[in-house]
Order: sequence, then C-alpha cells, then structure tokens
Amino acid sequence: MKNASMILSHLTGQPQFKYLKRQKCYQKYISLLGMKWQKAIAFVYAKNDTLFIAVTHPGFKMELNYNKDLLKSVLTQMANHDKSCAFLQVNDVIIFHSKYRPLPKETKKEETIPYYHELASSNFTITVSDPDIKAKFEETKSLIQCNQ
Repeated sequence: MKNASMILSHLTGQPQFKYLKRQKCYQKYISLLGMKWQKAIAFVYAKNDTLFIAVTHPGFKMELNYNKDLLKSVLTQMANHDKSCAFLQVNDVIIFHSKYRPLPKETKKEETIPYYHELASSNFTITVSDPDIKAKFEETKSLIQCNQ
C-alpha cells in the first residue's frame, strides 16, 4: 500500500512537474534567510543564471541591494549541500519591487461585548453628615446592588 509521501514523490519526479521541485528549492532558500528578509521577500525565481528576488515593499529593495553578495553566497551554499537544488547556480542577483504577492488571509473579526461581573460590595456604612454626599453614596450603593 502506498502512502501519500510516496505518491507525491513519484508525481514530482515526472518531467511535467519539474517546476514543483524548483518551487520547493526557492521556498527552502527563503527559509534559510533571516526572519526579517523572509517577510520582505514576496517570491523568488531564477532565469538565465540570474536570481530574481521580488520584495513586498520598496524600502526593502535598498537593504537587499546592499547584501547581494550574501544572498548569492547563501544560494551557492544551499546548492552545494542539497543536490536536488544543484540547478540554482547564479551569476547575478536582481531585486525588484512587486505588487503581486500572496496577501495574508483576512480573519473575520467578530465584535464582542465585554461582560464584567461587579467586584464591589454594597455592604458598607455611610458616616457622612452632609445630605447631598449621603444621597450620592446611597445611589452608588443601589447601583452596585443592581449590577450584582
């Protein structure tokens, strides 16, 4: 009996699914980078010995341009260690801003009404001689009893 991983490995080994192997290598490459750069990179692809890196915001483009050598060396080391990604030998790195990227899934926010239980107690004595202040204390006492 074949399990799911055997079926998937058989399917990805066929020539018409060679792009799935490449996509897996690209995802592995992105995961090797730092968390800040993982969030900055929308997608990656290689063509004609050039690595194209699409960023999600133009501000990241300048920072990644300063680190092109590091990006290239990480890719070269990954290709040396992982033989299934040996096709990723690049000579140049081009970084560009792309408005096309997978958007995060929106979660449906349900509005909730907070319900609080009254923590105060209405068992207190009022020792005030002023009738206005005493009336306010009595009103507060009755509100506490209603909220319990």
